[in-house]
Amino acid sequence: MKARFPLRLALLLAAFALPAAAQIGPVNSPSGPVMAGPYLVVDAASGEALMQRDAGTSWYPASLTKLMTMYVVFEELKAGRLKTSDPVSMSKSALSVEYAGYLGVPAGGTITVDTALTALVVRSLNDVAVALGERVSGTEAAFAQRMNDTARRLGMTASHFVNAHGLPNAGQVTTARDLAVLAVALAKDFPQYYGYFHADQVDVGARHIRGGVKFVELYAPYADGLKTGFICSSGFNIVGSAVRDGRRLIAVALGFRRADLRDEFLIRLFDEAFTLKTAGSRPKVWQMHNTAGTPMTVLPQGECGMIRYDMPGDAAWLGTYGDWKTARRVYDTGQADLATLGVTRLGKEYILPVTINKVTKQAAIIADLEPDAAQKLCVQYKAKKQFCEVKKPTDVVAPFGVFWR
Repeated sequence: MKARFPLRLALLLAAFALPAAAQIGPVNSPSGPVMAGPYLVVDAASGEALMQRDAGTSWYPASLTKLMTMYVVFEELKAGRLKTSDPVSMSKSALSVEYAGYLGVPAGGTITVDTALTALVVRSLNDVAVALGERVSGTEAAFAQRMNDTARRLGMTASHFVNAHGLPNAGQVTTARDLAVLAVALAKDFPQYYGYFHADQVDVGARHIRGGVKFVELYAPYADGLKTGFICSSGFNIVGSAVRDGRRLIAVALGFRRADLRDEFLIRLFDEAFTLKTAGSRPKVWQMHNTAGTPMTVLPQGECGMIRYDMPGDAAWLGTYGDWKTARRVYDTGQADLATLGVTRLGKEYILPVTINKVTKQAAIIADLEPDAAQKLCVQYKAKKQFCEVKKPTDVVAPFGVFWR
């Protein structure tokens, strides 16, 4: 990502006093504010908290739970009670969890500990998390107790785990503060295993599976892991690590309504935090307060999974076509045309299905553009007798009939 945008320090440098109930509030983006939950940046060496908002308020961890799952497994590896080559059996109970079985390993089949740990990062597989828990503790319930014991020992004073994967459970809670404590511990306690958080592919039998944490690619060469997580009630969340000039920072960002906006914010959060100096005078992450309470719901069940435009920037609508492939080709051409116009911050892909009278077409839209960029493109297109319309975020609402052509 070539462009970097400063954050509004007045928004980010919040007080470290006892926080109120967790809230969704605006954070800055290049084209306007987007809504998000708690966030926190910590210097991994000193433990100093550099930037934060509501870092001690309760939140559902979603698949960030798997950071604790991996911490416990790393403990077993370091102690010699487990080896990366040891088999992990896929039980019926593991395969019965939601979103299970992506690896195609049947009940009774095995993968290695190494493959299981890699798969947790590459595809965040819930069945694999259960299988690892059973390998370590015999049952997932016993493993959850081990997770809670570990959390207490690390000083994660507001975290409680019920399962190894992070699927919805009202009793499974954490805070941005606790997640930062865990991430710092992972980096300090297990440097020999930390490379797992950089994984982006895994081989299982004849299958080659790609994935990983997109932030690592976007913030290269500085980013080196960790993990993302999503459930409807929690939104899109991330714990990330980046290293510049030998200095490691850990950042937590929670409660976004889109994954791309989450990643964009985290990158700019790191950019701003790396400019801040540490001299031992800032509050330490373990000194920050945690509060009890019920986490907010980011995406109610009635909204979760619905198509919506949650980006603040203008959209350039380049026409509506009979198939996705054609719409994507038009979108790609539009992005290239923006670059030739000198636009440095290109937009985001938004190929929108539009249905009228049971017929579905695909609208080609370049999303989240700064106003002058969208206007420049449409002026150029109209001069060449090509279709282009600038749409405001308030125009991009269901059922999207305005995008029919």
